[in-house]
Amino acid sequence: MYAIIETGGKQYRVETGSTIQVEKLPGEVGVVVELDHVRLVHGDAGLVVGRPLVQGAKVTAEIVRQGRTRSITVFKKKRRKNYRRTRGHRQHFTKLLIKDITTN
Repeated sequence: MYAIIETGGKQYRVETGSTIQVEKLPGEVGVVVELDHVRLVHGDAGLVVGRPLVQGAKVTAEIVRQGRTRSITVFKKKRRKNYRRTRGHRQHFTKLLIKDITTN
């Protein structure tokens, strides 16, 4: 059984027992969160596609880790204008362990 969920403006394919890294969600490590923006569910009853969401479907996940990704360098330059800017960026993320996928 798998589902397609939406969080942080992105869509993820999840299965029970899998871990995913998503945009930062509020909560401490060990807290259980429910993701109710489920776009698609495939299980024993077949494929259910939401319009736009599947009614009554939920994905239960546990927060495993809160962290930040590796640093990237953002460099801007305009030629012949003596304009150069260098900045770094580290994106916050939440790592989730998928516990259960439920439907009505």
